[in-house]
Amino acid sequence: MPSEFFNTSEVLEAILETIDEGIHVIDPKGMTIFYNGVAANHDGMKRSEVIGKPLLEAFPSLNHKSSTLLRVIKSEKPIYNYSQSYVNAHGRIIETLNTTLPIYVDGFMIGAIEIAKDYSRLKQLSERLADLESSLKTIKSPERKMPANGGLYSFAEILTKDNGFKGLIAQGKKAARSSSSVLVYGESGVGKELFVQSIHQDSSRSKEPFIAQNCAALPESLLESLLFGTAKGSYTGAVERQGLFELANGGTLFLDELQSMPIDLQAKLLRVLEDGFIRRIGGTKSVQVDVRIMAAMNMDPKKEVSENRLRPDLFYRLNVLSYELPPLRERIDDIELLSQHFISTFNSKLGLSIKGMDEKTKAFFRKYQWPGNVRELKHTIEFMMNHTENDVLNLEDLPQFLKKPTPSEKILPLREAMIEMETKLITEALLQTNGNVFQASKLLQIPRQTLQYKIKKHI
Repeated sequence: MPSEFFNTSEVLEAILETIDEGIHVIDPKGMTIFYNGVAANHDGMKRSEVIGKPLLEAFPSLNHKSSTLLRVIKSEKPIYNYSQSYVNAHGRIIETLNTTLPIYVDGFMIGAIEIAKDYSRLKQLSERLADLESSLKTIKSPERKMPANGGLYSFAEILTKDNGFKGLIAQGKKAARSSSSVLVYGESGVGKELFVQSIHQDSSRSKEPFIAQNCAALPESLLESLLFGTAKGSYTGAVERQGLFELANGGTLFLDELQSMPIDLQAKLLRVLEDGFIRRIGGTKSVQVDVRIMAAMNMDPKKEVSENRLRPDLFYRLNVLSYELPPLRERIDDIELLSQHFISTFNSKLGLSIKGMDEKTKAFFRKYQWPGNVRELKHTIEFMMNHTENDVLNLEDLPQFLKKPTPSEKILPLREAMIEMETKLITEALLQTNGNVFQASKLLQIPRQTLQYKIKKHI
């Protein structure tokens, strides 16, 4: 077809729809004039809910300070690779990594364009690459034994006033003297990885690698090759590659969500625990490794054994040193302590000077059950500090799904109320599991397909 038959705007729109990144364009008044399908998918919105609408109407949790698009409209300066966390009109928490640029025509700014990546997936990939790169540097550089990321926690950084939790810390310090395997369990967000990192840092292995791997993040075949490594020619394109056991040699390998590891792979893990030898996938040579295994679960291990998700022999082998970390709702005195710590942290990160919380907010925090525990508390404080207009946090700054209806509000019809409650529970489950639909479905005790349908329908 001759080029003169093409409409320039239609071609441009088709190109922007083809790009595999979220594209959002607003005019100088903050009205959305373009919003592609990838952006809608990232944000959990329908395009009809955003195009032609004021930005702050479609995303009410944003304001002129927190929206990168509106900041660019005001400053006329680009913002590169900025991580943005916000709540969409349906109460869903969204994380993206944005580059936002002013648009000029004939020297006049006519709007701003935002190019967004799915930050949650990008973060997982970058963290895994960083772990592997850190481990490789540690192995290859004999004069540099400390993990390259340098970001491990220690017991001194675990904040608590709770006597029971202080007792667990004391036990953890004793466990650091040993090389026995460790099993830590408790609800999502209680600080299991922080606890095992502290054991590692307090041990004689502290100058050796600490490598973490989530067992729910990969299918069985990929997880097995990642753990044990591969021999050249074991499958098409396979190269000689060390696995995490070899990379962690002399140090600690932390296996999170152990109950998600397939049963057959659990048997291979047990053999390593028993004899200290591993064999790469497709290899014939056994290699001895000196690795301390620490594992974590967000489920009761005895229940997982009874429901055949965890091998009994592996459980008994790991249960030599086991610790159940209490949920935040059982550590009432820690809520205000941790809240003030997070306020100080985000004051530094965000360049703010928030003094604290008012008494009503403190009372609400003490009564709230915190199903997402310390992680949920941290995310809540971060959200409030990004949106408050005051120097003291109050109940108005809470995320929408935490706000309780006032007595004056109209009682919803039962069907609408049930949908609202269902949406709230799904949102909380996704928050606890960092958006992992499979894990959220297990928390809600419904099939994954059912949860995916409900997310698409209500969120």
